[in-house]
Amino acid sequence: MTTIAEEVLLLAHEETEGKPLVGATQLDSALGGALLAELAVNGRIDLDGKKVTVRDATPLGDEELDATLARIAGEAKERKPDWWVYRLSSAKLRKRLLTGLAERGVLNEEHRKILGIFPVARYPERDPRVEREIRERVRSVLDGADPDERVAVLIAVLHAAKIDRKAFPGVRKERVKEIVESEWVGRAVAKTIDSINAAIVAGAVAAAAAAGA
Repeated sequence: MTTIAEEVLLLAHEETEGKPLVGATQLDSALGGALLAELAVNGRIDLDGKKVTVRDATPLGDEELDATLARIAGEAKERKPDWWVYRLSSAKLRKRLLTGLAERGVLNEEHRKILGIFPVARYPERDPRVEREIRERVRSVLDGADPDERVAVLIAVLHAAKIDRKAFPGVRKERVKEIVESEWVGRAVAKTIDSINAAIVAGAVAAAAAAGA
């Protein structure tokens, strides 16, 4: 099983060269939002657009998700979704997730130098079956199938970070909007999607402002 954050990460990288399709700020904010979204879908937290509250502190059995849940539960006061997205988003989180996928044989981790000087890491696919299954689920929904909660949230996160148009060229904006706003996913998940979308955008803006300060 892959988490929503891992699925975002796989779809946000080119398969052969392992290059990211979007900038680090967008991608890191998407990953922070994906962690919150998965906790919400699994009934661990509530997102009402104003504050993140813990409903159930029971671990899910995933290291990143459980650490995030514990961090939220241990915070002295309730915070807004965008506050959490900003603080959960980091290059370290991205690196941990990529390394985890490499250790499981989904990706290769390759270290190179640009112009023979600047070190970079690339993550081309090693086992294409994992991303292929994810793409098939997402593509089916983009082509008209009714989405389940998880796929609807994944598409919403991809859309908020502008990864959808890169990972699925030619995707119809009308269909994405229909998925994000559809009653199929239920009122609670629709509320989660709204909060995550806004939080990802706000988190990316805050991160970009901090980098330029």
